Amino acid sequence: MRRVEHIMGFPISVRMDDGDAAEAADRAFDWLREVDERFSPFKPDSEVSRLDRGELRADELSPELAEILDLCEQYRVATGGAFDVRLPGRGLDPCAMVKGWAVQRAADLLTAAGSARFCLNAGGDVVATDGPWRVGVRHPEQSDRLCTVLDLTDGAVATSARYERGDHIIDGRTGRPSTGLLSVTVVSRSLTVADATATAAFAMGPEGIDWAAARDDCEVFAVDAERRVFRTPGFPVAA
Repeated sequence: MRRVEHIMGFPISVRMDDGDAAEAADRAFDWLREVDERFSPFKPDSEVSRLDRGELRADELSPELAEILDLCEQYRVATGGAFDVRLPGRGLDPCAMVKGWAVQRAADLLTAAGSARFCLNAGGDVVATDGPWRVGVRHPEQSDRLCTVLDLTDGAVATSARYERGDHIIDGRTGRPSTGLLSVTVVSRSLTVADATATAAFAMGPEGIDWAAARDDCEVFAVDAERRVFRTPGFPVAA
């Protein structure tokens, strides 16, 4: 079964090869729509927007938003402030954490519904089970080319880059766009980890490559602004 919907500002597709595919997909996409309503900083009635306006106290937050903000704080500390969802002069924007966290939970819903083999693709970030699945990583400067292809068996892959939205990732230490890298791809067991680590490493610039490579359960493929390619030994490049 294959299905595609546009949620949270990007296409999300799923391929499922077993289980009650239609019902499982309904649950996963319903969850992602709920996340968009609750945690988008672009929706004035979302929990994130209400918190940013001071309409909610910390002890009034939902457990899910409390978890998201706790994860954001962990990455802020781990990167020395490079990853920061509360930048001066800007509203609270936890999107860099919400996407991977939400899609990983959607994948968990598919598993709970009895699907053992699926591939869930959210704007190029992927969670897959019972592979190998071949996942292409777009070339950071040529939209019609790939810079690498990997075999993903049970896990997740996420890429942060400049090619879709320009210089949109801000280094929280300087308040300026991070331009030292062209792309960072991270493979992990969890898309929560892969997506947040890729974004955090990109925000850090060139030093983020070694930082991400040293994180538990992370394999890294990166291209810096000088077009040099870096790859950790365990990165699962397809044969």
